[in-house]
Amino acid sequence: MLQLRELDSYLNKLLQSQNFQDYCPNGLQVQGKTEIQKIVGAVTASLACIETACAVGADALLVHHGLFWRGDDMRVVGLLKPRLQMLLKQDVNLLAYHLPLDVHPVYGNNSQLAAQLGWSVSGTFGSGSTPLGQYTTLSSPISGVKLAQHLEKCLGRAALHIPGRETPLQRIGWCTGAAQNLISAAYEAQLDAFISGEISEQTVHQAKEYQLDYFAAGHHATERYGVRSLLTHLSDKFEVATQFLEIDNPV
Repeated sequence: MLQLRELDSYLNKLLQSQNFQDYCPNGLQVQGKTEIQKIVGAVTASLACIETACAVGADALLVHHGLFWRGDDMRVVGLLKPRLQMLLKQDVNLLAYHLPLDVHPVYGNNSQLAAQLGWSVSGTFGSGSTPLGQYTTLSSPISGVKLAQHLEKCLGRAALHIPGRETPLQRIGWCTGAAQNLISAAYEAQLDAFISGEISEQTVHQAKEYQLDYFAAGHHATERYGVRSLLTHLSDKFEVATQFLEIDNPV
């Protein structure tokens, strides 16, 4: 039987969570049962997600977006109360990994997004000891329109495309989720295009002035694949039941 302590220790070591200065606590956020027979995964620990996880018999819920974020109200009030109440009532563990799950070279959201798009990773970009962005160099350049179509086909969601250049795209970078602020780093890395999940008002102007195509492919849509791949790995390693919950989110 898989023990909570073993699962928590293994994930922290695998994802090297101690190496990140993050916006949230990574690892075990809510303690529940000590023995784990079923791990359920999802992108975000919303109330709908927690209720569904409990309904399908989860002993542990593994997510990318947990319950606690820097700067949040520390009181158990508002939306936090029913989420915590359900987890504690059902004795379900909540484990959350944010930046560590974004950048892991195998199970990370960025690497798994590349795999979903059929791309190999040529390198990384961005500042710091652990750059968040990845890029590929396509063997044949592609138009912005064709790239937008490829994203929609692979992710099942139309991407918002902001054209920034007139020439075809070959060096394409990406960082999942709300990483639109990496557009400057993408420009400095001499990329032709940058893909992220979300977009801000100023991103439109930046893309045009940098002469760089920008694609907002969906925060949720770009961050489904890290948790999924991690669940598959945990199932194989510990012979534990796993299930991914697709809680629809158009953003």
